[in-house]
Amino acid sequence: MAQITLIEAVTQALAYEMKHDDSVVVLGEDVGVNGGVFRATQGLQEKFGEWRVIDTPLDEMTIAGVTVGLAVQGMKPVAEAQFEGFIYPMMEHIACHAARMRNRTRGRLTVPAVWRAPWGGGIRAPEHHSEANEHLFTNIPGLRVVLPSSPARAYGLLLAAIRDPDPVIFLEPKRIYRQYKEEVPDDGEALPLDVCFVLRDGSDVTLVTWGAQVKETLEAADALAERGISAEVIDVATLTPLDFDTIAESVRKTGRCVIVHEAPKTAGFGAEIAARVAEECLYDLVAPVERVTGPDTHIPLFRLEMKYLPSVERIVEAAERTLAAS
Repeated sequence: MAQITLIEAVTQALAYEMKHDDSVVVLGEDVGVNGGVFRATQGLQEKFGEWRVIDTPLDEMTIAGVTVGLAVQGMKPVAEAQFEGFIYPMMEHIACHAARMRNRTRGRLTVPAVWRAPWGGGIRAPEHHSEANEHLFTNIPGLRVVLPSSPARAYGLLLAAIRDPDPVIFLEPKRIYRQYKEEVPDDGEALPLDVCFVLRDGSDVTLVTWGAQVKETLEAADALAERGISAEVIDVATLTPLDFDTIAESVRKTGRCVIVHEAPKTAGFGAEIAARVAEECLYDLVAPVERVTGPDTHIPLFRLEMKYLPSVERIVEAAERTLAAS
């Protein structure tokens, strides 16, 4: 079995669903002839034709509106925003129509659509090309927000997202698009949505993260292990609806929690997890919850970019503070 990257896993999942479901269409800027800015849709137009892999005008609002229209008429559109920072014009249709359609029509209409977007920093990109604003979507009822962290999870979760009867925001951590490979069988097996993945068992501290930060968090767990500290690592994967039970079970075991995310600290999704831990696991905690995040600024250009992103060192320091506090 060939090993593939995360971006290749996205392509593989799209191709599988398009082959097995004629209602799946892909649309976006340059997704056809060029295969997308990161080549996530490379080869799909040649294989499935220009009526199913549609190059659109440079108009994100129209892309989002057409996506909603296709979905309510029985198609399963997968729309691409070239970068997450370009998704803001799409918010009108995503928040006001896609997320509300099931409730608005009392279940008569649903929106089985996926909005894909390359997410996060770390690739030396200019302004509007490095946003990590997943929290903007987690506060909108009716949306699923999914953030894979590996080729296998990208493949399985994207299959599940396309098959879901409701709208899904699928954010792809572009910093790790081609960072490493793993074996991903092209068997059409979806992974469950709304489930956290425990990537490493531990007994001393719970590390909660998602997206590209899974890499640094696992490396931090290795560094902690060298110091005799056993860290449990949880990949949230689906931010909303949140599988809080898995997080709570871990925190009740370890008594400590460190939340890691790239987005700015204030009102980031880590704040929601921290609040839930305080509400439901307070008497299990032996130390305050720590957050390791981006600062409350716009992500800087490449000279300072890596100083903005959570590092292994910062995660280790946060975990050690929770040990010292108890």
